[in-house]
Amino acid sequence: MKVEFAPLRVPLRRRLQTAAVVQWVFSFLALAQVCVAIFILLLVSDWWILAALYSGWLYLDRDTPSSGGRRSQWVRGWRVWTYFRDYFPITLVKTVDLDPQHNYLFGFHPHGVLVAGGFGNFCTEASGFTKLFPGLTAYLLMLPFWFRIPFFRDYIMCGGLVSSEKASASYLLSRPGGGQVAVIAVGGAPESLEARPGALTLQLTRRKGFIKLALKHGAWLVPVFSFGENELFDQMENPSGSALRRLQDHLQGWLGVALPLFHARGVFQYSFGLLPYRKPIHTIVGRPIPVTQNLSPSTEDIEALHTLYMEGLTQVFEENKQIYGIPEEKHLKFM
Repeated sequence: MKVEFAPLRVPLRRRLQTAAVVQWVFSFLALAQVCVAIFILLLVSDWWILAALYSGWLYLDRDTPSSGGRRSQWVRGWRVWTYFRDYFPITLVKTVDLDPQHNYLFGFHPHGVLVAGGFGNFCTEASGFTKLFPGLTAYLLMLPFWFRIPFFRDYIMCGGLVSSEKASASYLLSRPGGGQVAVIAVGGAPESLEARPGALTLQLTRRKGFIKLALKHGAWLVPVFSFGENELFDQMENPSGSALRRLQDHLQGWLGVALPLFHARGVFQYSFGLLPYRKPIHTIVGRPIPVTQNLSPSTEDIEALHTLYMEGLTQVFEENKQIYGIPEEKHLKFM
């Protein structure tokens, strides 16, 4: 394999952008393990009392990830996130104003490998979410597994990440006064195993739990499509039914998280590594779908709203695809 090295003379700003993405990838791939290691080392050292006190804190604080988390505007506004945004770059596009008197459920598509667009737009202020949508507070839902990791849980909650448990979404969507936005990567872990350049297949046909949540809380639905999300990484071939895919599905069922075998570029060369490619991400926030609260929705109610949502998502994609480089003959495929 021919290796393409980065040029020696690279502007400092681009180096800082790469460094910001390195720390982000590290956060999701290694920081959790580092936090566990630190906790264990404290536990078996003379500083075990600190680990014991923190364990007590974990117990007392166990419900926080499903009760709105503990966001920090200071962390969300770190300078590093502007470099992270500019690496790709990431842009957030508003199609219509959203009334802050309502609560909203944003369906984010596609999941991608590491949900870079979801993180950059909704867990930082780099793309200007609060300026584009005044009066709204966004929370990105993440698998509960990550909130069981000591220290790491406290860091990710600062950005507005909360547990994806049903109780967590219900807490946000039932808040009086409106202004709450629960962002759900609807395709979940299975969709991340399909993420690769050119992929337009979404796990949505049988995903109706978020529809039930919206109905029960009267939260307005908003389809969000992130153009470029699947272009950031290549992935080992893992077609359905292959040995690798069966292993990934088994591990996902056991661990609760997907393990896509992805690769892209490195820090000083562009041929292999775990950093995403520099490909633009354009996240389009579509038109809201009004929802009337229904505490006991029937199957027909759920199906009707689900159909409306799929039509809204398709509209967002079709109206914008040629602007962002997708040929006219390409369409979304729902599974």
